[in-house]
Amino acid sequence: MHGIDTNVVVRLLTADDAGQAQAARHAVESGSIFLGVTVLLEAEWVLRAGYYFAPAQIAGAFRGLAGLPNMTLEEPSQVAVALEWMEGGMDFADALHLARSGDCEIFLTFDRKFARQAEKLGVTTVVAL
Repeated sequence: MHGIDTNVVVRLLTADDAGQAQAARHAVESGSIFLGVTVLLEAEWVLRAGYYFAPAQIAGAFRGLAGLPNMTLEEPSQVAVALEWMEGGMDFADALHLARSGDCEIFLTFDRKFARQAEKLGVTTVVAL
């Protein structure tokens, strides 16, 4: 199994460099691939901030990657929840942090907007300090 870096994911999804996009596609199609949560976290930021992808575009692209037959996604259920919440207006990083802290009684933050959004979900108590 091969792990892939954020830049491989970005080349696959943007094809902004033809040679690298082709190499990335070949690598992903050539064997078993591990797609880590941290890679998705960084890729979301790059796609949103650098390429101006909308949340729905990012979610669709990530679901497409995760659905490839040779792709192993780290924590797929947590990523799926975080993508849903992102599409609902939450920041992906916040959504991922919250989804991955499901066993916690309380999630602490200074981000009041995030706390209000999380409260509406009713999954974990989020307290704005």
